Amino acid sequence: MLPIPGKACGACSFCCKVLEIVEFEKPAGLLCENCLKSGGCGIYESRPDVCRDYECLWKGDRGLGAPLRPDRVGVILMEDPDSDEYRAVCDPAKPLAWRHPLVFQHLVAMARSGRIVVAKAGLKSWRIRASGETGPCI
Repeated sequence: MLPIPGKACGACSFCCKVLEIVEFEKPAGLLCENCLKSGGCGIYESRPDVCRDYECLWKGDRGLGAPLRPDRVGVILMEDPDSDEYRAVCDPAKPLAWRHPLVFQHLVAMARSGRIVVAKAGLKSWRIRASGETGPCI
């Protein structure tokens, strides 16, 4: 993926906190022990494949503006590679971050485009429908 100007991680290392990393036995919601205080990875050159393979949707989508950077809104937007599901993954400590007006507007637009849209925080999840209605996933 070619870098998009203005879309560098910078001080954002939200993925290093929010996502589970089985290789390190790191649960979702805890900052990875390899994450540097200034941002970035202390073992970048030898990081596991799961970290190498992760591509931040915000960094690769020109339509997601600077205000939607994950650390600013508390949500990582992701596409499930195994389905048509579009996800908003929140920090378990802030499970309703997907309700941020910019994020919610984006999620409803994705649902209107025909996508299955789900917000997740830890073990909880909510379905967002094209009408803007939401409800827990069972």
